[in-house]
Amino acid sequence: MTETLNRTQLKAWRTFITAHATVIDLIERNLAEAKQLPLSSYDVLLALVEAPNRRLRMNELAHAVVLSRSGLTRLVDRLEQEGFLKRDRTGPDRRATYAVLTLKGFRAFRQAWPIYAQGIEKHFAQHLTEQEMSMLTQMLGRVLAAAEKPSFPLSSES
Repeated sequence: MTETLNRTQLKAWRTFITAHATVIDLIERNLAEAKQLPLSSYDVLLALVEAPNRRLRMNELAHAVVLSRSGLTRLVDRLEQEGFLKRDRTGPDRRATYAVLTLKGFRAFRQAWPIYAQGIEKHFAQHLTEQEMSMLTQMLGRVLAAAEKPSFPLSSES
């Protein structure tokens, strides 16, 4: 691998990260203006809505929402205080702590969805064709798959 990037690679990277940050910020603002959950809280509730029995181990939840363990713990503390989820140790692995969606959390998730969906449509989807979205999904899927592969250090043997 090279340590230099050509202009096209650097431009693609900067466009990707700038577009991501800008759209996330716009959706965050839309949610705040509508007095809905912040996007990070919504993402936690979404992961739980999609999970079997609406419960996930804390490490699975951290991976699903791409937060550090400490960042997730603080967020889960807030969501638990607000009654949107509860922690539970009863499950297949009693050593693990699970985050479990509550009815109040499900209702908050459902209430925020229209604003979130409008934000996705307005700030993202309307600017791409179906074919472009499929292509983007495929391309970013390859990047994600490569990033999630375990990397092994190269042997120092020659």
